[in-house]
Amino acid sequence: MKILIINSGSSSIKYQLIEMPANEVICSGMIDRIGLEISNLTFVSTSNKIEESLPIADHKIGLEKIASLLMDEEFGVIISTEEIEAVGHRVVHGGSTFSNTVVITEEVKEKIRQLFDLAPLHNPANLEGIIVASEIFKNAQQVAVFDTAFHQTIPVIAHKYALPNYLLTENKIRLYGFHGTSHKYVSENAIHYLTQNSFSKESKIITIHLGNGCSMTAIKNGKSVDHTLGFGPMNGLIMGTRSGDVDQSIIFYLVNTLGYSLEAVNTMLQKQSGMLGLTGFSDLRDIEKQAENGNVDCQLALAMNAYRIKKYIGSYSAVLNGLDAIIFTAGIGENSSYIRKLVCTDMDYFGIELDLEKNELRSKEIREISTAESKTKVLVIPTNEEIEIANQVFELLVE
Repeated sequence: MKILIINSGSSSIKYQLIEMPANEVICSGMIDRIGLEISNLTFVSTSNKIEESLPIADHKIGLEKIASLLMDEEFGVIISTEEIEAVGHRVVHGGSTFSNTVVITEEVKEKIRQLFDLAPLHNPANLEGIIVASEIFKNAQQVAVFDTAFHQTIPVIAHKYALPNYLLTENKIRLYGFHGTSHKYVSENAIHYLTQNSFSKESKIITIHLGNGCSMTAIKNGKSVDHTLGFGPMNGLIMGTRSGDVDQSIIFYLVNTLGYSLEAVNTMLQKQSGMLGLTGFSDLRDIEKQAENGNVDCQLALAMNAYRIKKYIGSYSAVLNGLDAIIFTAGIGENSSYIRKLVCTDMDYFGIELDLEKNELRSKEIREISTAESKTKVLVIPTNEEIEIANQVFELLVE
């Protein structure tokens, strides 16, 4: 079964065409920096590699470009859209409605649309991907895999807010958690790696997903027990354009004293804050380059970013009552040795000691970047949300 996986992020689209159940990747690629002046596109198959820099204004244009590459007369890997039997979509917020993978119906689309306010940078892009894919791949089953599903194991002590009880029972206001597909994939790989290296099957790990969106998960024995993102994907760590944690009273001050509208505050916190608000840049590669050239704002922003991650490592080590490993993943986590160094410096109390030479290495495989003496393993594990989504789609359709 050929399954096309579409992972529409807030500023990117990752895709893979996978032959299941063999987990054979026929082609893969990515478009990043969507909406910026120049976007980057890659398309990789067994026989060809295409790299282009071109303007891609939105996700619809990006998805149409991907479809044209799949069926390109010279470089394509399929002749007809009928070869694709299923399209698996990453959907960020499933709310209280979706805790499992589902076949997409009009009702499912409407539920995803109703959750736009809770994930305004993601669910609209996710739904756009579903709509465009439904038009292009008319005979394929469209399936949604929800980021929130992995975090359904978070206990009530962690997922309930200290608000009037009816807001949970009647309005379902609680911590949902996000990036679950990524956290699930890398945590399972981490646990396998640790057990292969003489660790107990019982494990206490923290997964750190760092991209344009960022989150951390405390995972005990393979189950999510706490997570930095909550009701919507805006709190927790400092992100590309999202603020992460702020004092709620700031919102009231902005509205009641400074005269901001609620819509303006929401836009500020979602799209104008984070690393963009601190530096004028949202892409970490640009920020690191500016920091190396002496930009004080960028240097401070990177230090703040790492400081926030450190705070959560401390918090989650307490929640887990110990720590076997921390795992860096996603675009920044896998590729930024600078951020990993900032995070792991002066963390010896937690048994974290970074090997500076190993930290500079790059690989598509799991790599251990802590010293031999480090009590806590520091791992870099490339995430593969697409493979995880493909597995879940295949399991659903062949049941």
